[in-house]
Parts: sequence; structure tokens; C-alpha cells
Amino acid sequence: MHPAVAVGLVFGGCCSNVVFLELLARQFPGCGNIVTFSQFLFIAVEGFIFEANFGRKRPAIPIRYYLIMVAMFFTVSVVNNYALNLNIAMPLHMIFRSGSLIASMALGIIILKKRYSVSKYTSIALVSVGIFTCTFMSAKQVASDSSLNKEDGLRAFMWWMLGIAALTFALLMSARMGIFQEMLYKEFGKHSKEALFYNHALPLPGFLLLAPNIYHHAVLFSQSEPFQVPVIGLTLPIMWFYLLMNVITQYVCIRGVFILTTECTSLTVTLVVTLRKFVSLIFSILYFRNPFTAWHWLGTCFVFVGTLMYTEVWNSLGPLLARWRKRPKQE
Repeated sequence: MHPAVAVGLVFGGCCSNVVFLELLARQFPGCGNIVTFSQFLFIAVEGFIFEANFGRKRPAIPIRYYLIMVAMFFTVSVVNNYALNLNIAMPLHMIFRSGSLIASMALGIIILKKRYSVSKYTSIALVSVGIFTCTFMSAKQVASDSSLNKEDGLRAFMWWMLGIAALTFALLMSARMGIFQEMLYKEFGKHSKEALFYNHALPLPGFLLLAPNIYHHAVLFSQSEPFQVPVIGLTLPIMWFYLLMNVITQYVCIRGVFILTTECTSLTVTLVVTLRKFVSLIFSILYFRNPFTAWHWLGTCFVFVGTLMYTEVWNSLGPLLARWRKRPKQE
């Protein structure tokens, strides 16, 4: 498949996925569990049919290793989605999750004893300052919300602090999972499709612990206003339509990233994913009118510039632009 198609899938799938997630979270902030369960179920069923061949194909990586990875992946997914129920605005949610480089570098130094260049430390410092700036300004907004009295304002701020703690935990856990996955791939080879299937199929029994919450939101979704799906004319509650579109776009997003990793270098993948996050952030701010001050913009610039510095995209773009300038001109 042409890389341009993969890039289109990433931007189209991932950006629209964020939109439908925000539409769900704005109506029901606590719907993270039903969203996560639906995404896991859809990808697990697809993988069971096309990757596991209805259970007939044996995994290349032993199941015991997948169980460890799945425990981390399940925790990260649930905590990340549940953070939206803790006074965390979608823009801050996206910016905070963009700080995965910080967690990866910190755990890489501690666990893998890695050492990095000065430019890498500089880029991580930029990302850290950017996230701190956005977080600090968001904290001031929550604490000074004029629509709340003093007691309610303090309660809202404490929930917001818990949300920040949840995002921090998920960030570190995700980085640890990445290191564990890297070690598995070195030993058993890369099996991305297989890992995608088992990471989504094995955690499904864990959602039994969240069944009451999932059922509660399923009832709320069914009580939402009816919506007629364009083209096919099917009428269903609008929240179920948002959930369906969220699940489909999540799958398109994941497949797009997977195709991109097979067709392009890791630097290109990182650049595309970073730009996609930036586009999602801009859309969330403009379309949903999320509060975003000049300080937030400054912090956002620090995060994305630091990310691009870390991946050394500039070094890759230089020779590419030079070759483009030297190309023969057509008469």
C-alpha cells in the first residue's frame, strides 16, 4: 500500500476518533469503560477471525508473556479513558499523553541503563516544560472557576489532581509496557498483528469487574435522542452512533499506524503521529471551544517542538529538501 494512503488513514481515523470520543465524554464523562470495552471487543473479534484464524494459529510469542503485557495494556487503556471523568479537559488529556517521551527516557535510563545525547535531554526538557505549563494553567482554571462556590471548587480541584495522577501513572505504565514489548520483539521477532490481537482479546474477562458501570452507561446511551444515520437511513440512539463511529475510527487509526510502520521509517511514523496529535488538538480547541490560553499555546509549542527535536526529524528533512532542490527541472 502507498504510504500516502497510510498517512490518510492515520489522520482520518485518529483525528475523527478523538472527535467522537469528546462527543461521548461531553455528554457522559464517566463513559470511559464502555468505550474501552467496545474498542477491545471489536479489535479482538477482528483479530480472532483474520489473525488467529478462529484459534487455529498458534502464537509466535508464548501466552505467558502476553499476559504480562496485557495486564499493563488493560490498565493503561482503562485509566486513560477514566481520566476524562476526573475534570480533565480533552486538550490537556492529549497534551499530557504526548509526554510519553519523558516516561520512556526515564525508564530507559533506570531499567535499560541507556545514555542519551545532550540534544535528547534538551528536547525532553522542552517537553517537560510544555506539559508543566499546560498543567499549571489548567490547574488555575479549575481552581478559579467562578461558577463554583468555594467548597465545590476545592472538590473539583481535588478530582482534577486525581486525574493528573491517573494520567501520570498511565504514562509511566505505558512506557514500561513499551520497554517490555521491545525486549520481547528482540527475543521472538516482531509480530505486531499478533500482539494487537492478544492485547485486546486477553483482557476481555477483566471487564467483568467493570460490568455494572458498562451496563449503566449502556442504559443511558439507549435513552439518548434518536438519530438517523445518513445514507443507510437506520435510526438509533445518537450515543450508540457516536460509540460505533468511535470504535470504527479507532480501528482505522490502529491499522493506519500499523501499515505506516511497515512502509516507512520510525522517524516518519513519529512525525506523522505527532502532527496528527497537533491537528486533533487544534480541532478540539476550535470546534468544541475548549478553554485554551496563550500559556497553553506556548506549552503546546514546547511539547511538539521537543518531540520533533527528539526524533531528529530536522536532520532527516535537511537532506530530503536538498535532494528536492537539486531535482532536474522539467521543460
